Amino acid sequence: MKIGYNVATTKENATLQEELELCEKYGYDYIEIQMDKLPAYIETHSLEEMKQFFDSHHLKPLSLNALAFFNNRSDKDYNGILIEFKKWLEIAEYIGAQYIVAVPLVSDQKFLNETIQKSCVEVLKEFSTIAQPYNIKIALEFIGAPNATVNTFNQAHKIVKLVERENVGLVLDFFHFHAMGSRIEDLNRDNVNDIFLLHINDVDDYPIGILTDEDRCFPGLGVIDISGILGTLCKYDFKGDVISIELFRPEYYKMNPEEVIKKSKTSIIKSIEPYFGVNV
Repeated sequence: MKIGYNVATTKENATLQEELELCEKYGYDYIEIQMDKLPAYIETHSLEEMKQFFDSHHLKPLSLNALAFFNNRSDKDYNGILIEFKKWLEIAEYIGAQYIVAVPLVSDQKFLNETIQKSCVEVLKEFSTIAQPYNIKIALEFIGAPNATVNTFNQAHKIVKLVERENVGLVLDFFHFHAMGSRIEDLNRDNVNDIFLLHINDVDDYPIGILTDEDRCFPGLGVIDISGILGTLCKYDFKGDVISIELFRPEYYKMNPEEVIKKSKTSIIKSIEPYFGVNV
């Protein structure tokens, strides 16, 4: 299993260039780029410089994160999302990223499940068709919050099966899996290899349904059944070969970013070693 780093983990205490350099220093294989950090990067660098960095270093780009709130939108809003998606495809292809992560709508407006499913399937099919010439995959990330339109593993997996495209799959983020009560039993031999990306993390012991991203913590410091998830993926011969850490904890934003990046890798390896070989 290769090790990835999602830059959300040092979103407020490191620049993207610093994250690239530190992830290379500590031997990460992949980096997942939060696209809201790109404008600041472009102020002093260029996409050509980023591509040159990846071409000349061990560290490689894994994904662009995250195309937000793609479903159940007005025609005007959706046209804007399509423009953004096409721009991201160009960037992903240029720098060599393999995935674009798509996040479903989070809203206080109520939608019937049938309406959510229909919109998600239609949009993801269109994304799939547009992305095919680029050889970029779309990874649907369900959000473990009550007001997220897609908030459990089973709901997200059903959508992916209805889309039925090889370049559309899932993100299994351990926090989101836990936060709305998805169960280990929801993972089985028929669905684990529809998972494109793994985001490892842990969380403080708050009740299901009120957890927020800020409650995330280093793997091993919280209450998520990390061993259960990884053991089940191993049991069912999960084919994915990368796992990335993704945290949004304000406390970690106050730490030295090098310390966070170093500790993140140590915590990943400790968690996954009993189940998957680790390339270090």
